[in-house]
Amino acid sequence: MRLYNGASVPPTAVFGIIVIVLYALIAIFAGQLAPFAETEIVGMEFEPPGGAYLLGTDNLGRDMLSRLIWGARNSIGIALATTGIAFFSGALLGLFAAVVGGWADQILSRLVDMLISIPSLLFALLLLSIFGTSILTLILVIATLEMTRVFRLSRAVAMDVVVMDFVEAARLRGEGMWWLIRREILPNIMAPLVAEFGLRFCFVFLAISALSFLGLGIQPPTADWGSMVRDNAALITFGDITPLLPAAAIALLTVAINFVVDWMLHRTSGLKD
Repeated sequence: MRLYNGASVPPTAVFGIIVIVLYALIAIFAGQLAPFAETEIVGMEFEPPGGAYLLGTDNLGRDMLSRLIWGARNSIGIALATTGIAFFSGALLGLFAAVVGGWADQILSRLVDMLISIPSLLFALLLLSIFGTSILTLILVIATLEMTRVFRLSRAVAMDVVVMDFVEAARLRGEGMWWLIRREILPNIMAPLVAEFGLRFCFVFLAISALSFLGLGIQPPTADWGSMVRDNAALITFGDITPLLPAAAIALLTVAINFVVDWMLHRTSGLKD
């Protein structure tokens, strides 16, 4: 496969793009694709696959296929919103610290260092136990923790650009801070930031799934892949792989995004195949 400018796309990236598009379509059209409603009890608990229930039913008698489809919308949608907040706030603060420097840079960097030093999962469990497990709280807690990583990267790459001659020339012309960020610095660091967005989405997605598995993430009866693994884990002892399907859905999306991110980083690095 080739892009419009003739650059070749490796098979892994093609696979990743196809999977991402497929997941996006499933999330967007979940209401039309799911055979049953998200919380509808349609049969007995743990019914085997077959007939009207292609993947069987869960511990409450809900259709597993429908829950998987609805889980795509909930899991991906919440992870995407969280990543967007974390990325926007972290990148903005990182660029601000790089351009302003001085005490502002030192204060922000030390605060970020303090947050990074605390294990993310344990800190998230503590905060969610204190403030509750609503979706809004979950988004804000995970976004705050992941924002620190985006801050470190955006500040590091922006520091390399801030010392360039064209940025100094813009300063001497009297350009303001936000003009420097928007017109001089941001266009020159977009490639690593875009790649970081993809990687950060993976980490957020896995963190939310892990918290849901532990019971402090997306709460029932909302369909979520992490909680679906927990709710149906008892089937594994009987040789039923149904609980592994939501886990496989999580793993497949994570691998697909990493394939695309690796390709993007390879293109922007200037290395030849």
